[in-house]
Amino acid sequence: MEKIWKNDNELFKQAKKELFTAVIGDAMDKMELFHQFLPPKIQPLDKNMFLIGRAMPVLEADTFEELSFGGQNKLMAKPFGLMLEALDDLKKNEVYICTGSSPRYALVGELMMTRAQKLGAAGAVANGYSRDTFGLLEMDFPVFSYGNYAQDQGPRGKVIDFRVPIEIEGVRINPGDIIVGDIDGVCVVPQAHENEVFTRAFEKARGEKKVLKAIQNGMSALEAWKKYQIM
Repeated sequence: MEKIWKNDNELFKQAKKELFTAVIGDAMDKMELFHQFLPPKIQPLDKNMFLIGRAMPVLEADTFEELSFGGQNKLMAKPFGLMLEALDDLKKNEVYICTGSSPRYALVGELMMTRAQKLGAAGAVANGYSRDTFGLLEMDFPVFSYGNYAQDQGPRGKVIDFRVPIEIEGVRINPGDIIVGDIDGVCVVPQAHENEVFTRAFEKARGEKKVLKAIQNGMSALEAWKKYQIM
């Protein structure tokens, strides 16, 4: 199957129509990229949310007061560390993906995501909680997190860097990797493999439709596997 997209806009538009995390994960399994799904506790705020965009990784760290003076790191005396700068640096179709802290507070909320949406970002993934849930749902902006928890990061955490490689439970996320999320979870497509991954995923998604129709028409699972090698 030939590549059917010319740029990110075309790829993301077509992926929203045809793809889902399961088929993308299957494509990566065939390529021996076996550890590309984030932990299953990271879920969409709404079951119908679909997220696809390029990673803008954000590194968070725990702190123990809102402003700390006299230390060696000047960020400790800065509210939220580099969080505001990270938000303002978001580009079109990017995903604010944050990790590094303990799950004691929310990493994203309504005001943050309003700025992200205004900049044309694709959504957010938090390796932790989100808050302002009613507001986020009203925005219809894809947010994936552990769930809803109002406790603020203000005195508890700071962004210490962004646009750097991060890791979430063994899954490495580099700037520019493609993040895909839906009701079945969030997966990371490494930028170096994206053309092959998505080519395989489109091919499998279209093949699965044929298999589904065959099974609906009475074909056995074994017969379908022998004919299509898809299940």
